[in-house]
Amino acid sequence: MALAFPNPSRSYDSTVNCVRFSGHDSAIEVSFFVEVRALEKLYPELMQLEPEILDAFDTQIGKIHDAAIKVYAKNKGTYVYTLSPDSF
Repeated sequence: MALAFPNPSRSYDSTVNCVRFSGHDSAIEVSFFVEVRALEKLYPELMQLEPEILDAFDTQIGKIHDAAIKVYAKNKGTYVYTLSPDSF
């Protein structure tokens, strides 16, 4: 089974300045972090406030999922992945 994103939940984690979300590969849950710096690359007008960060994530969700699939395919075996600006 391929990586899928059936759960639309996401949250901003100010301690690491990332948005957390998860995917599933069969019964395995895979955690992802998107660095705010990566969101700024996708959404240059981003302001550093939680509602805007989450809106930017929602606006760019297709690109984020595509990047997550690529990063996961290259590095299978761990269950936490970080998407940086270089991921896009």
